Amino acid sequence: MRLSKTMGTLAIVMAMLAALSTAAVATHDDVISDVIQPSDIGIDLELVADGFTTPLWAINAPGDSRRVFVVDQVGKIWAIKVAPAPNVPDRHLLLDVGAEGLGLLVELGAFGPGTFDERGLLGLAFHPNYTTNGRFYTYSSEPVNGPADFSTMPDGVEAHHQSVIREWRVPNPRNPSSTAAPNSRVLMRVDEPQFNHNAGALVFGPDGHLYIAIGDGGNADDQGDGHAVGGNGQDLSDGNVLGKILRINPTGKNSANGKYGIPADNPFVGSEGADEIFAYGFRNPFRMSFTGQTLIAADVGQNDIEEVDVVVSGGNYGWPVKEGTFLFEMNGDDPGFTTVDSPGVPVGMIDPIAQYDHDEGISIAGGFTYSANELSELRGSYVFGDFSRSFVPASGRIFHLGDGDEILELVPASGALDVYLMGLGQDRRGNVYVLTSENFAPVGETGAMHRLVGD
Repeated sequence: MRLSKTMGTLAIVMAMLAALSTAAVATHDDVISDVIQPSDIGIDLELVADGFTTPLWAINAPGDSRRVFVVDQVGKIWAIKVAPAPNVPDRHLLLDVGAEGLGLLVELGAFGPGTFDERGLLGLAFHPNYTTNGRFYTYSSEPVNGPADFSTMPDGVEAHHQSVIREWRVPNPRNPSSTAAPNSRVLMRVDEPQFNHNAGALVFGPDGHLYIAIGDGGNADDQGDGHAVGGNGQDLSDGNVLGKILRINPTGKNSANGKYGIPADNPFVGSEGADEIFAYGFRNPFRMSFTGQTLIAADVGQNDIEEVDVVVSGGNYGWPVKEGTFLFEMNGDDPGFTTVDSPGVPVGMIDPIAQYDHDEGISIAGGFTYSANELSELRGSYVFGDFSRSFVPASGRIFHLGDGDEILELVPASGALDVYLMGLGQDRRGNVYVLTSENFAPVGETGAMHRLVGD
């Protein structure tokens, strides 16, 4: 593993401890005996761009087939040219909310400079009418700055930080050299009890509404300060949006704070649960995407199970009662653990369509359904990955769902990854991109974006 020279021995140890406590390394028995098999589809990785720190997400803007926009955890959004086009720069900085830019983010490094962190600039979504209105939205980890719109914090206990949804505008979105205006509009602030499990995915659905993935608030086992009895994932109190996927109209006005709209057909409108909630029972739904009308989310597990979920309105995905198809024991002050495999039980909780245990990986990264022409055998298949098989050495993995939603590994012809897989991306043509880094902490410039191609 090649670590940035800025990380000293103590920093590396602290980052390891942080990572071990948050992404959850296998500490229990092998709970799923099946081994993920290699796919018959031959692929390789073509380097498109590098020099990032921690690239987490890459998407196209509506109407723009020439570029993808890469979210770097340290606060930068880069426009990267992926198709031949005259008068389009190869790389262009759309926005910087980090320390070198607007300075909105918390200081990264949960255990000191150069250490692991799950906070930062985590999400990006462009409005469906971006080409005319120039609007896009970000999910960022920011210092506590006034009252939150949603909070689970006990009286007298301050939140660790706030997850903030902001709206930005590009004055001339058709100009490939345009940058975002420096002022933004805050739609929502959510108090976060701990530094981890922030999720952070933003995606517009085919219905034109904005979907927001928020983790359970951090810590382990969905317990501690800022966590409801029985876990935030299952708590439907009005003020608790942790462990949920939300659905809003970002240009509406009928929310409690008057800054966004509540779709009338949201499942908890007029009943128990915040009006914004679309689905619940998640631990850390780090990434999600739409395939047609279908919303697919990847939920990062605790000690044993990583899962892929098809998300439906009002659905309960089990956490922390379940981890994958297995029952989960929160276990009080001691580490929680899975118990028996219990598909379909308790009744009313929705099991994942695919899952794997920590013999295979330690932190799932959701992806996209492949729809490009180059890899015809992969068309229509959901492509995702895992951060790494282990923390040392780096060993990211690329997966796809085969027949019957069987998980298969896509092994590059050039060899297995010796870097961390930080996220995935997709362009307007349906190509899938793999985002990697040599560092598991948000430091250095070893981040890279690779296009999935035929071998």
